[in-house]
Amino acid sequence: MSIPVSPSIRKRISESTIHRLSLYYRALSLLEKENYETVSSKELAKREKLTPAQVRKDLSFFGSFGTRGLGYPVKELRAQISSILGLDRTWRVALIGIGNIGSALVSYKEFSKQGFQIVKLFDNDQRKIGSNHKGIIVSDIRNLETELRNDRIEMVVLAVPATVAQYIVDDVVRAGIKAILNFAPANLKVPDDVYLRNENMSMELEYLSFAIVNNHAQKRVKLNI
Repeated sequence: MSIPVSPSIRKRISESTIHRLSLYYRALSLLEKENYETVSSKELAKREKLTPAQVRKDLSFFGSFGTRGLGYPVKELRAQISSILGLDRTWRVALIGIGNIGSALVSYKEFSKQGFQIVKLFDNDQRKIGSNHKGIIVSDIRNLETELRNDRIEMVVLAVPATVAQYIVDDVVRAGIKAILNFAPANLKVPDDVYLRNENMSMELEYLSFAIVNNHAQKRVKLNI
């Protein structure tokens, strides 16, 4: 059963803290496979290029873990973080848009391993509607709002062109969905009670190109001194 966080504590938890919890969860999963029984904050920090103090601070938001001098029990801490992140249950997910990105996301096995089960697919292409895609029948996007409700969908992944993304998100919100992962390169607007995460791969590549170019430029400057 997932562990809810009190509103007062939730307000103090930053997005970066949640991101690091995901890193700890993955590190602990590897440690468990390597038959580690305990791990220190120093070792956990080293694996994720953080400081031990940061690890201890992040975990302190959610309770008291481990024993001073002995470290954290790997299996227990992994289970606790899994519960905090809501990974100890199955989530019903719909994916909208079966283009190149959408098809790749359906095939991504890590989703199901983490409890995110894609159970509905939607598209507006008549050639795809009604077809079996990776074991799931593609539904007509015109029935989006009704089918999201009827199939008790809890999260939506959006992989559609930017030009139509806002219209589709409006339908998703009307269906009562509170969690959306968006791959469309668009600045979408949702109500305050809807959680929207944007994955813009072009921007991530632009960051990498900036880092490479400026790193090379910095090296050239040093060589000229």
